[in-house]
Amino acid sequence: MDRVIVDTDTASDDAIALLLASLTDRLTVEAVTIVAGNVAFDREVENAKYTLSLADAADTPVYEGARRPLVKEFEHAANVHGEGGLGGELHPETGIDSADGFGPAEIARRCRESPGEVSLLCIGPLTNVALAHAREPDLPDLVDEVWVMGGNVNCRGNVTPAAEFNCWVDPDAASRVLAEFDVTLVDWGLSLRDSHAGDDFFDRVATFDTDLADFFESATAAVRQDAPGAATDGITQPDSLTAALMAYPELRETVSTYHVAVDSRAGLTRGYTSVDVASVTDGEERTRVVEAADSETFRDVILAMLRERDPDSVVA
Repeated sequence: MDRVIVDTDTASDDAIALLLASLTDRLTVEAVTIVAGNVAFDREVENAKYTLSLADAADTPVYEGARRPLVKEFEHAANVHGEGGLGGELHPETGIDSADGFGPAEIARRCRESPGEVSLLCIGPLTNVALAHAREPDLPDLVDEVWVMGGNVNCRGNVTPAAEFNCWVDPDAASRVLAEFDVTLVDWGLSLRDSHAGDDFFDRVATFDTDLADFFESATAAVRQDAPGAATDGITQPDSLTAALMAYPELRETVSTYHVAVDSRAGLTRGYTSVDVASVTDGEERTRVVEAADSETFRDVILAMLRERDPDSVVA
């Protein structure tokens, strides 16, 4: 069972990914760190605590991290996820205290105390990881695995033609992390292809009389109405796909290693992910890119989680 810190800017799909990471027996979520991104920071914090409570994991510590990117200004994505991040109708106030300490410091501390035993599931901008590395230069050697939802591998972005949202929000952090860490990358293009949930998926969810199914329908309502770049009859689930690929190696169909760099400059190409699939540069090939996933089994995992709180039943 892998020990994991989930680093998130908790909105709709982040919440479903956090549910999956908390409910699977393949992972042990030891902490959650919050990073600036999808919606107002304090909303992200409450969304994470509420989601953990739904998974009967309210005792998982939630650490507040970076409230802004390293250098650049950015805009939230409330227009995508709904006001507050969970579809627009749900604005939880849990009354649960945040854990003492700063998210990046906690990432560094936990990896330092258990070298090679703690992995990072990064489903938001990479600001916290970059700051943790600044505090602990040996972090790339201390962490076990680093899974990142981000980037757009030779496809258009979802926030600009050049960039995916997480890399666009903090391209300086993304550039540093991909240069220093051995990352496994789950990109926007893979999410478009292999994480789609259409009308048939939602029809099945509607038959489940469970709290998690109700939460899923509510949290994804705004995204379903206007999912950028997704098919018109559904949504994409990039963060959930990343969590599932981390937890279930069986879902990884094609994984290749490339040199990947992120454009940190301001302007039209801010956050652009350069993935050298043809080895035309002399950059070090160290980033594992998931190029194909078992989309049918992934959807079955999510359905099993929403129906019976047992995502592992699909792959047992």
